Amino acid sequence: MLLSHQPPAPRQADPAQAERMLSAGLAVLLDVRERDEFAAGHAPAAVPLPLGLLAVLGLGGELPPGVAGRTVLVVCRSGHRSQQAATLLAAQGVDAVNVAGGMRAWAGAGLPVVSAHGAGGQVI
Repeated sequence: MLLSHQPPAPRQADPAQAERMLSAGLAVLLDVRERDEFAAGHAPAAVPLPLGLLAVLGLGGELPPGVAGRTVLVVCRSGHRSQQAATLLAAQGVDAVNVAGGMRAWAGAGLPVVSAHGAGGQVI
């Protein structure tokens, strides 16, 4: 019988835990949604990097400035794409943590969401 080696699932953090890590300067927030989703509403400190581009970077590219070498909290809309991204990052040796429930849970927890113009944003 052949056993496939599955990388371990990345750690999880709920939005409140993620926000505390960000506020303490212990991590950076990577938003892996598409550009239009990010523009409509994102966490104020988030760094945008769509999952498709992250997958390409995984083939030898570099992470955006300020991300490399830090604990990376990964967020999307609901937590599915960010789980994929966190798994990809962890396989590359990045300390990646999936934000469970994504931006929907972030907004639902009453945490700030801003648009590309800095005003109140909405999660789409």
